[in-house]
This record gives sequence, C-alpha cells and structure tokens, in this order.
Amino acid sequence: METASVFDRFRLDHRVAIVTGGAGLLGKEFCRTLAEAGAKVVVADLNEAAAQGVAQRLQQAGWQALPLGVDVTSPEAVRNMVTQTLRTFNRVDILVNSAALDPKFDPQHGRHSNTFEEYPLELWNQALAVNLTGVFLCCQAVIPAMLEQGKGVIINLASIYGITAPDQRLYQREGQPPQYKPAYYPVTKAGVLGLTAYLAAYYGGKNIRVNALTPGGVYNEHDEAFVRAYSARTMLGRMAAKDDLNGALLFLASDASSYMTGANLIVDGGWSAW
Repeated sequence: METASVFDRFRLDHRVAIVTGGAGLLGKEFCRTLAEAGAKVVVADLNEAAAQGVAQRLQQAGWQALPLGVDVTSPEAVRNMVTQTLRTFNRVDILVNSAALDPKFDPQHGRHSNTFEEYPLELWNQALAVNLTGVFLCCQAVIPAMLEQGKGVIINLASIYGITAPDQRLYQREGQPPQYKPAYYPVTKAGVLGLTAYLAAYYGGKNIRVNALTPGGVYNEHDEAFVRAYSARTMLGRMAAKDDLNGALLFLASDASSYMTGANLIVDGGWSAW
C-alpha cells in the first residue's frame, strides 16, 4: 500500500475552522492560512465590520468564509457563533482561540504607566473575561459538536509572557514616566496554558486534541527603540513577522500533528531558550 505524501497531512479539505479574533493582526493570517489549506473558515471577531472585510477578501480569492460578530465574554454570543457555524457548514473541526486583549492593541489597557499597585480592578476583570474566560466559553461551546463528530482540534494562543515574566526594561524610555506591561497579560496567558493541558487530558480518549501556540513578540509598528531592545534578547536577532506563525498554526490544525496534544508549541525566535 502506497504511503500518502507527508504534504497531504497538512491539507484541511472539507474541514471547518472557527478563528476568534479573526480580524486581528495574527487572526487574519490564520484565517488565510487555514483557507489556503482547504478549510471553510469562520472569521469571528468583536468588530463585525472588520470580520466581514477579512471574509470578503477570502471569498474573492475563491475560498469559503463566514464573517460573524462575537463577544467572546458572552456565553450567548459564543453559543450563537457555534450555532451559526453548524447551520452554515454542518460541522466544526477546528477552533483557534486568538481573541485577546493586549496593551499594544487596546489603548484602554495600554496605559503602562499604571503601576501594579494602582492598576484598576475593572480593567483586570475585563482582561480576564476576554483572555481566559473567553477561551473557556469558546472551548465549552464547540466541544459538543466535536464529540458528536468523533474528532476535533483546538488551538489556544498563549504568549511567551505566559511562561516567562515580562522584561519591564523593554518598556522604559529615558526622560519619560515609567511604563509597565500590565499583570493581567502574563497571568491570563499562563491560565490559557493551564486550561490547554486540562482539556487535553479531559478529552484524551475522545479524539479531541488541544494544544497551545506560543508566539514571541510580533512586529506591528513598534518604535525603533523597542524593536532594537527586543531583538537583542532573541537568538535570531529580530521580532516575528506577522506570517511567522502560520506554519506552526497549520501544523497544529492538521493531521501533521495527529500525535500531539496537551503541548505548547513555542515560536519565539529563541527568546525563552536562553
């Protein structure tokens, strides 16, 4: 019997993938990558107009895509996301939990000058609701369909700050007030890793694989001083480009990683290996 090509194991034909935060910097890349591999993609994002824009570009390229506005902190909205997916595509094979608050992208949470002692409880709770509870709700909502199908894949986006403490020196600028990466970010990303391991074990005999993808810093118009300081801390001497995670994401989503669950795939240019 002829062995199938290893490249065939990366194909996602006839599979359906939900990407939360699908209109974000990495989310857009993930949606395109999954579509290129043959998947039908649900672009789910709090910004429905942005999700529609991403889906439209995928459709213009000849791929199937469904845009959905969803607040991942709302159980009702998350359940509706899954219901709409099943109604349109009749199944859900892959969930990519990419939606998250990050100080770089969310100005309200980017006031780094707030010291730990002064950080508002309201913002802490909001970040936990999106970054951790949102992942919990999305996993909880898709798993019944995956159990019924007899298989499924979940990929949770973590961060190097989920496994190492932020180097606060990166955020300081001479002559400016002290700035800090807020505590909620490493705390929620560490929680995502814990939830990933828990779900992988819980569904280990059910053919549902759950893994985490941990990126290092991704360049997005950062100032020159930050890029220089950050790059000096990586073995490869640079920040990640926005498409540097695509190969790892496809690997985890596809049968190429069929013997992998409960793992954390780190793509950080060597940052955490020093």
